Amino acid sequence: MARQAGSTGEKTAAAIRRQSLRLFAQHGYDAVSMRMIADAVGVQPGALYQYFPTKQQILVTLMREHMEELLASLKEQGIGNEPPEAALEHFARFHIRYHLTRADEVFISYMELRALEPAGFREIERLRKTYESELKAILVRGSERGLFRIEDSHVCAMAIIAMLTGVNTWYRSGGRLSEKKIEEIYAEMVLRSVGCAH
Repeated sequence: MARQAGSTGEKTAAAIRRQSLRLFAQHGYDAVSMRMIADAVGVQPGALYQYFPTKQQILVTLMREHMEELLASLKEQGIGNEPPEAALEHFARFHIRYHLTRADEVFISYMELRALEPAGFREIERLRKTYESELKAILVRGSERGLFRIEDSHVCAMAIIAMLTGVNTWYRSGGRLSEKKIEEIYAEMVLRSVGCAH
């Protein structure tokens, strides 16, 4: 991305990312044009290319930032130092809390993977595998200690992440259950899925 000097350039770049995120989530990547993004930001279409030469670069940037922030937030949790059962519960609760507050980012990260060109896909897939490996490490530790009943740690990790991320497809704020209650229910389901529960 061509960097723009000064706070005005930084604000414009942030506005492009913010409006692109909203438009991609609302209409789908393929249906959004650079002109639509420019109109939403309030700049001429040609101005976008000073920040992002292509729409594809905007998509990759949004996905990369989402994954990098997710990984940084997970690292701050210090889950790797906890006993396996506590770490697994902590991971499940973290995943639910983090993703419920980022519906657009989550939607794009999963639904628009198909829109990525090969280089962008490889970059995002590498970050996704890094996140998945954190969960797999917990599952392997628990299995090796006889705490979890798991046939295959990779399959188990993928199933858990799919289940946890699926909350974004149906949960709506202000509904019958609070976010805290949803977090508790999902954490319990994850623990039961590996053969342990409170």
